[in-house]
Amino acid sequence: MSAAKSIKVLSGGAMRSLVIEIVPLFERASGTKVEIEFRLTSVLKKQIEDGAAFDIALLPRPELDALVQAGKIAAGSTADVTRSAVGLAVRAGAPKPDIGTVEALKRTLLAARSIAYSDGPSGAYIAGLLERLGIAPQMKPKTRLTSGPVADLVAKGEAEIGMQQIVAILPVKGAELVGPLPSELQNVIIYAAGLAAGGRDAPAAPDFIAFMGTLEAQRLIRAKGMEPG
Repeated sequence: MSAAKSIKVLSGGAMRSLVIEIVPLFERASGTKVEIEFRLTSVLKKQIEDGAAFDIALLPRPELDALVQAGKIAAGSTADVTRSAVGLAVRAGAPKPDIGTVEALKRTLLAARSIAYSDGPSGAYIAGLLERLGIAPQMKPKTRLTSGPVADLVAKGEAEIGMQQIVAILPVKGAELVGPLPSELQNVIIYAAGLAAGGRDAPAAPDFIAFMGTLEAQRLIRAKGMEPG
């Protein structure tokens, strides 16, 4: 692989548990130091639009494609990395509600004393889902929004149930995944990586994107509750 002193990766926060395990493997294989910045997708997109210095962006596909159109991500440099589904979490030890069908999920949401979801990409989907189910007005007074892991609020007892990408639920101690939302309602978020347009001299940056498609990385992706892109 190419050698370079360092590369900088800007990553959506939902990918944290995956990327922090992939990076040491890549660093050992390539001799390249990787600097990572995790933030909300909306924050990173604005930073990139405003001229942030970076080598690789790892973001949901719609946001990455928009940055390609804006000339901020190099055309032809992008690759799908993971497919991430949305799930529902409860506090560890709590009874796991039925979410196996659309009607069962609807009943569970209406019966919950409080729910939490993020103000990131999965949260926008959840807000739209509540509208589709026709229960948004009933849910609004008992909803907590967070910029961090939704399951943290569930683990602390600040929300009875939480909905977020499964990859963001699994690492949180004190919360348990009930399962993915019903397939009819599921929203699979594709995370993709792309190179900065006119970026720094970092020949190892394409190697990092390629490394995320290796069998070793794919095993980690599956262990985090996602599917390889």
